[in-house]
Amino acid sequence: MTTLTISSKNYSSWSLRGWLLCKMVGLAFEEERVPVDDPAAKAELLLLSPSFLVPRLVHEGVTVWDTLAIAAYLHELFPEAGLLPPDRAMRAHCLSISGEMHSGFANMRSALPMNIKGKYPGFRVWAGAQADIDRILAIWRGCFAAHGGPFLMGPTFTLADAMYAPVCSRFTTYSVPLDAACDAYRGRIMAHPLMQEWIAGAHEEPEELEELDVEF
Repeated sequence: MTTLTISSKNYSSWSLRGWLLCKMVGLAFEEERVPVDDPAAKAELLLLSPSFLVPRLVHEGVTVWDTLAIAAYLHELFPEAGLLPPDRAMRAHCLSISGEMHSGFANMRSALPMNIKGKYPGFRVWAGAQADIDRILAIWRGCFAAHGGPFLMGPTFTLADAMYAPVCSRFTTYSVPLDAACDAYRGRIMAHPLMQEWIAGAHEEPEELEELDVEF
């Protein structure tokens, strides 16, 4: 049996990325949930330490964790699914911006925790987080200029879009001001059928993690 271990659909950005990748290649899998009060899962959600629990894919006796490792594994199995562009230069660009998302933007992650059910109009973003947001928007604009949209690598939803999908959710939750092109991209990702499926699951969750529910 193929399983993907995830935690909260409302709060876990890394679970979302791994789930999207599996769905994008058409992999049939069972979801296994780590509860949000599990110490390791909670530590990851609060950005205290990485967790090897989620996302974790078990497929044909192989166990793969870490989002980029899962992406590489799935691309080997399903190259026709288009997780990575076939063009070498585009593939390098896709991997570079995906890697930057994977390892960076700590200030934004901390200041704007993922919370799909939350809505905070007029949220005030502090300067350190704004610098991360500005860099993300510059990445998006560079992709649109280089590849023409509507997704980051052109007409196809790729690894890059899966990596930045939780950012689109954050920008929605905290009403982050965006220029027209970036806001259209945010809306396009949020309206994607796979995102809508994940969002519906998030709204069905009863759990709440007070530390990630922003208060003014």
